[in-house]
Amino acid sequence: MAQVATDFWQPVRSHPGKIQCDLCPRYCHLSEGQRGLCFVRGNVEGEIQLLSYGRSSGFCIDPIEKKPLNHFLPGTPVLSFGTAGCNLACKFCQNWDISKSKQMDTLASAASPDQLSLAAKQSGCRSIAYTYNDPIVFYEYALDVAQASREQGIKNVAVTAGYICEEPRAHFFAAMDAVNIDLKSFSERFYHKICGGHLQPVLDTIEYVGKETNVWLELTTLLIPDENDSDEELHQLCQWLREHLGTDVPLHFSGFHPDWKMKDKPRTPLGTLVRARDIALQYGLKFVYTGNVHDQAGDTTFCSGCHQPLIVRDWYHLVAWRLTPEGTCPNCDTPLPGKFEAEPGGWGAKRQVIRPAEFGH
Repeated sequence: MAQVATDFWQPVRSHPGKIQCDLCPRYCHLSEGQRGLCFVRGNVEGEIQLLSYGRSSGFCIDPIEKKPLNHFLPGTPVLSFGTAGCNLACKFCQNWDISKSKQMDTLASAASPDQLSLAAKQSGCRSIAYTYNDPIVFYEYALDVAQASREQGIKNVAVTAGYICEEPRAHFFAAMDAVNIDLKSFSERFYHKICGGHLQPVLDTIEYVGKETNVWLELTTLLIPDENDSDEELHQLCQWLREHLGTDVPLHFSGFHPDWKMKDKPRTPLGTLVRARDIALQYGLKFVYTGNVHDQAGDTTFCSGCHQPLIVRDWYHLVAWRLTPEGTCPNCDTPLPGKFEAEPGGWGAKRQVIRPAEFGH
């Protein structure tokens, strides 16, 4: 269960013996035995293989709001897992010990797709989240788990940077029910200098999910002082979202803390997040949140019609729920966009480590 052959690659005609990985816009050219920047996909006997299939850096049950998803089954538990590796090189990565790991002993836990789906069902989770590192790099494992989960009635959630090519993108998101995409900046300079990638493929993915699929979409932008938090960039970001996605897609502005290769940067002040939220609201975006800080206004879901609070949160706790069973505002009957059940879940802010192999058939 350590590796599996993959699709989306081709020979490099100009360099015999090399093959090109076509999963993401890096298009890594790999000789025999060489791995891509993600480290978990490599050239093995003339084909791309996923070398981390079936192995994880750990399994936890989290609140769905931690992904963050505020309009998808609020209050419910989600079984979360990741593997190792990433196809971007973000200097500020806050899961760097997982996403940048080149040690296979990071992947100490093993679970088959059937074991994971069964563990989610028996532990009362409503969904499985592919997170911690980017699920695009463990594409085949994620899709196999997603298929097994759907057979158990479990929803699928991806937390991703959206750095994926067009053909695999369609297959990947067809298997998902909800996604939070990291829009790391609205600057090509930032993506190139800080992340080792490009902005446009991410915008293409966001627009594809928002317009071409039924997947519930939310977005997150981590604001780093003096890097991607200027008024000018925030105006550009919000204008693009309004013009390309409309005003219903929830947007989360999240606070940065110093980590990995950007320990010289200060934490994001609360005032920066509040300012960003105010700018987004000025552009007519209806559901704008702040994260990694204690800010009740930034945690609360307000009705877009009468502006009354509908879901009040304290961090990951739901402290008030005022939606009707039909998912509308009880005051003005305006529908709240999202995927809701008649009653919220009661998981709260708990985080529970599990071992899928311990769950029985």
